Amino acid sequence: MGSSVEETSSMSNIIIPQEWSEAANTVASSASSPPVTFVCGPKNSGKTIFSRHLVNVLLQRYERIAYLDTDVGQTEFTPPGCLSLTVIDKITPDLTIPCLKTPVRCYFFGDISPKRDPTMYLKCISALYDYYEKEFNTFDLSGHTALPLVVNTSGWVKGIGFDILVDMLKYISPTHMVKIRISAESKNLPTGGFWLDERDDASATLIEISSARQDSLKRSVLVQKDARLLRDLRIMAYFRQCFPSEIDITTIKELARALAAHPPYEVPVSCVKIKHLHNEVPSSEIFYSLNATIVGLAVSSEDIDHLPCCVGLGIVRSIDTLKKIIYVITPVPHNTLEKVDLILQGFIQIPNCLLQVQGCFSPYMASNVLPVN
Repeated sequence: MGSSVEETSSMSNIIIPQEWSEAANTVASSASSPPVTFVCGPKNSGKTIFSRHLVNVLLQRYERIAYLDTDVGQTEFTPPGCLSLTVIDKITPDLTIPCLKTPVRCYFFGDISPKRDPTMYLKCISALYDYYEKEFNTFDLSGHTALPLVVNTSGWVKGIGFDILVDMLKYISPTHMVKIRISAESKNLPTGGFWLDERDDASATLIEISSARQDSLKRSVLVQKDARLLRDLRIMAYFRQCFPSEIDITTIKELARALAAHPPYEVPVSCVKIKHLHNEVPSSEIFYSLNATIVGLAVSSEDIDHLPCCVGLGIVRSIDTLKKIIYVITPVPHNTLEKVDLILQGFIQIPNCLLQVQGCFSPYMASNVLPVN
């Protein structure tokens, strides 16, 4: 069974080392049913690639896998700035290609790092794990079985980042902990069960593996890419969904032109509450701060944690301050958009490459009146 995943991974120019395969097989063959696996390590150590490989291996034994993405800067299945729980039911042939999926639960954190608000960051992760426990970690009489969970983390493992990691581990209490180490020893996490107190039950299986930069033939194993470029590509891929797949949009210029011509939704200000997630904005400045930004489109929650569920992102194309209408470009379907009663503003930026296409008018502007086709 394991060879098929290794062959597929090799086809995508990623060589999965034997140490990684053994680690994934240890999790998949675990007596823990289902396993809850926490993957951590410093930046550029291969956490995401290993997590995706682990999901592929688990899918050979389980029909579905739950994936908790806690890396707001380098998200796996959503645009940047989101914390999400996604259920996966198909093997990913190419581990190098990011792919957008619709999560079963998503929160818009609105930043690419937890630094501005670690408390809210941890609150969102705890709520996502609680949702997994409630919806996907139970057995019922109809034969539905609990799903394994893979938790992918960011590479911020020092200072406050270390404290956040420890808090996450204590809350989730994984059955397996996969710790990836790099050659720069000072950047690694401490050895052993660093998150456990003396009174804690050390029940997790700890697996330590090395980062896979090269194989024995000096072939590249991990694909290193610019973090900001990856975020921009994910944002562009997300808003590409505004258009049918059969429409030929293959370049940034074509996407910019298509967005410029795309009719926005009209959102009456009276129908939504506007909230900045990380700054206090005077009421007189809200429209100015909101214009030409990427926002989270959310639905108020009646759950005990009161965290609004994010149904997608939108670009505020312009605002008619006289009619009090916000014009939003989004791939969120109309029937879902009708439920949105919160517009959340953070610090997720429109890619500069969409704003600087020569010979193309930017679709994001300040205007009191904007005709809608």
